[in-house]
Amino acid sequence: MSNHHHEHHHHHISRKNIGITIVLNILITVAQIVGGVISGSMALLTDALHNFSDVISLLLSWFTNRLAKRKSTVKQTYGYKRAEILAAFVNSATLIMIAIYLIVEAVSRFRNPEPVLSGLVIWFAAGSIAVNFLSVLLLSKDAKENINMKSAYLHLLTDVMTSVAVLIGGILMKYYEIYSIDSLLSILIAIYLIFSSYKILWSSIKILMQFTPEEANLEEISSEISQLKEIKNIHHVHIWQLNDKQLFFEAHVEFIDDISITQFQKSLAQIKNILKNYDITHSNIQPEYELCESDDLVVEH
Repeated sequence: MSNHHHEHHHHHISRKNIGITIVLNILITVAQIVGGVISGSMALLTDALHNFSDVISLLLSWFTNRLAKRKSTVKQTYGYKRAEILAAFVNSATLIMIAIYLIVEAVSRFRNPEPVLSGLVIWFAAGSIAVNFLSVLLLSKDAKENINMKSAYLHLLTDVMTSVAVLIGGILMKYYEIYSIDSLLSILIAIYLIFSSYKILWSSIKILMQFTPEEANLEEISSEISQLKEIKNIHHVHIWQLNDKQLFFEAHVEFIDDISITQFQKSLAQIKNILKNYDITHSNIQPEYELCESDDLVVEH
């Protein structure tokens, strides 16, 4: 006998805002590729590559958010709610790889600086800053509520910083002929990209691997439940996340007496109230009485 309890919470992202952002980033990516080829600026081409990663990130965010809203079926009992976490993993991992590529390219340019048409670099960098800053404003609200949109938001925010570095480099090249400064700035920004993306990458890995969420203290929750007078012990406990919002709790609960279903339901209501205090809205409790199973809190499968 078991009981399953759940409530649904899903944040709806703004399709209009993400659509506008995708179009803006496609335009700035194409413009920077053209500008980079004409000016001979590796910095602009690298920034274009970063902008292109923003386009991919945003398209994944839009697509997976739509997938997450699909209803559960007998083939997909949880629907596609993990699609957003998978996309966040891909986005952050991609950004780390791009950042490493930026560092390699920046070191190469630093060792062998070449003159470029700095005027074009300044104008295209300024345009990229304006477009990406507008995109950041459009997605700022959704980024607070959704891990996948936060990943896309960070893509855009760091691209603003990259474009600022390219702009500064363009100004220094134009007026002082310091052709190595943009490489140095690119390295610093790439390091920041790796640091910020790693947090999202690790968060998504923990969810995909069904690790116990940091905010959920398994021992404390289990101890509080086991203090109910009718419960002998609680074991075989699992706490995991389906996505960045929904916490799941599963456990075997051994009762002191051979109680009825009605009595179990009363105890279950108390357990649910305890779980709500820890923001756990999905639970699956298996009642037991004098079963010869392990009473360890965590059991190997």
